[in-house]
Amino acid sequence: MKIKKAVIPVAGLGTRFLPATKASPKEMLPLVDKPIIQYVVEEAIASGIEHITMVTGRGKRAIEDHFDISVELESALEEKNANEMLSEIQKISNMVSFNYTRQKKPLGLGHAILCAAQIVGDEPFAVFLADDIISAKKPCMKQMMDVYDEVGSTVIAIQEVAKEETKNYGIIEPESSNGRLHKIANMVEKPDPENAPSRLAIIGRYILVPEIFDILRETPPGKNGEIQLTDALKKLLEKQSMYGYEFEGKRYDTGDKLGFLKATVEFALNRPLLGGQFREYLKSLNIN
Repeated sequence: MKIKKAVIPVAGLGTRFLPATKASPKEMLPLVDKPIIQYVVEEAIASGIEHITMVTGRGKRAIEDHFDISVELESALEEKNANEMLSEIQKISNMVSFNYTRQKKPLGLGHAILCAAQIVGDEPFAVFLADDIISAKKPCMKQMMDVYDEVGSTVIAIQEVAKEETKNYGIIEPESSNGRLHKIANMVEKPDPENAPSRLAIIGRYILVPEIFDILRETPPGKNGEIQLTDALKKLLEKQSMYGYEFEGKRYDTGDKLGFLKATVEFALNRPLLGGQFREYLKSLNIN
């Protein structure tokens, strides 16, 4: 079955970016001149997604407004004959079909995905975590869709990380491997480096089957009273095969301050009208 729907959880509090995120969603922080969330939505659309459900929370209205029509702004741009900018703004509101549903309490990623169950229905769907921006010639999710077409079951994006970083990620234990594709035997949430079953870390892209919803409903809260997606995936793994896919492309963790700064610099350098001047500016700093 073709993957047509996506869920993007955006209800997090953004505590790593306080005080900037006290009143503004972290997903609206700009990478050069577009908010983080727009890059994720553009990847979804480029992958063939036709409908996006965003799981929001209190204080996230700016995300909905960004992808909505702005009559006053469009009128002002039209009066100024700013046609190029007007076209860009109108393109944002016409990107794709959106739904919004609220996660009333921060009860974990698993709970956030469960909030979208009625909208997604009984079909496989994609999940994008907005902190992860992935730059790739072929969109990361499209790569995963092609894998799903072959295996017909859950596909999780993975990336090899340094041994000392395994404590920051969910880590898979491969049962078998074929190039970039790994059949999963088990997964461990944030293991100590000496206990990690591999260095293959789970990154914020998933293709999930609808059976995950029933499992999430039965998954008890774990650490901090949150329903963890990893716990539900481990239960699903007992019933059906699951695969990790090492995607091609570069991933930026924009939920981390250093990762956000790296993404800002590299995305700016790649902009045709900005990159040259910015590169010269960086050279002029003579930073040691």
